[in-house]
Amino acid sequence: MNLFNYITIVSSILVSILILIQTRGASLGAGLGGSSGEINVVRRGTDQTLHQLTIILAVIFALSLIFGIIV
Repeated sequence: MNLFNYITIVSSILVSILILIQTRGASLGAGLGGSSGEINVVRRGTDQTLHQLTIILAVIFALSLIFGIIV
């Protein structure tokens, strides 16, 4: 296995964890799509940081897949 495979595996696990952490609401249904009508939401503080980190890790994941195929 080359370096891109390891980066892909680690980034996919981290993206999955970050997505699960970002769920809104107190119940399990809120995390599975049953939101309470929140359409326009402004992210602040830790929520914004988690959102930006998720985007960065998703880009790293996609690039590692592309470079893994090319190399």
